[in-house]
Amino acid sequence: MFKRAALFIATNLAVMVLLGIVLSVLQGVFGVTLGDTGTLLVFAAVFGFGGSLISLLISKWMAKRSTGAQVIEQPRNEAERWLVDTVRRQAENAGIKMPEVAIYDAPEINAFATGPSRNNSLVAVSTGLLRAMDRDEAEAVLAHEVSHVANGDMVTMALIQGVLNTFVIVLARVVGRVIDGYISGNREGGPGFGYYIIVFVLDMVFGLFASMIAMWFSRRREFRADAGGASLAGREKMVAALQRLAQNRDQSTLPKQIAAFGISGAVAHGMKRLLMSHPPLEERIDTLRAMPDSVRAAV
Repeated sequence: MFKRAALFIATNLAVMVLLGIVLSVLQGVFGVTLGDTGTLLVFAAVFGFGGSLISLLISKWMAKRSTGAQVIEQPRNEAERWLVDTVRRQAENAGIKMPEVAIYDAPEINAFATGPSRNNSLVAVSTGLLRAMDRDEAEAVLAHEVSHVANGDMVTMALIQGVLNTFVIVLARVVGRVIDGYISGNREGGPGFGYYIIVFVLDMVFGLFASMIAMWFSRRREFRADAGGASLAGREKMVAALQRLAQNRDQSTLPKQIAAFGISGAVAHGMKRLLMSHPPLEERIDTLRAMPDSVRAAV
């Protein structure tokens, strides 16, 4: 956790330094007054990282509230006991603290993991998964979710989103000021009305590109979690679980803020693939099958 906190701080400082250099260069080259650079950087940092950090800190609470997930405090039957024992064993093998284990009522085959850190997390499965999957397949799904936690994916995605948000906020305002200055001919005075329209449009455009980058990272982490699931539960079990998901492409009922952490994502084609949080299941299966034993063992 200390290493991830250090990474977060170092990345944040690096972004701030880089943005400061960009602003200084633009001021010198274009002769455009961008206002108080320090204020803009603080504004970008607070709003860029603030939202993603708050979402991370309350992620477990939000997941429970939005899905109605019930944490298994004391197993009431053999199925719940198996769930808890399986997650405990996998968590020990992955070197993390035991996550909370929960069940939420939903017809589709799905599961998700969330939480603010590797040692403060939640793994939840749908009632549809418990009905449709056998124990081997369910074990692989749990291993996939435990791998997400062990890999620190929740923190990583919050960090990436914070960095991207910061760039969007600053670049939209920098570019907006440059464009407005050339259109209005007013490079030294305050921004005109057109500046706010330009910034609004740029926020959306840059935000779309930022989402594409975030989803690219999200797809990468799914491949890694599949490999981790194969390491914890066995490659054939992981492949079988993904095949089961491919046979039952039910519409996910997970809320938007949690959907990216589910084991299965929506199917998209064309340019929409750039905004997919999950790779196609067929690609994930092929990647697992092609994975050398040496690579699988090193995950």
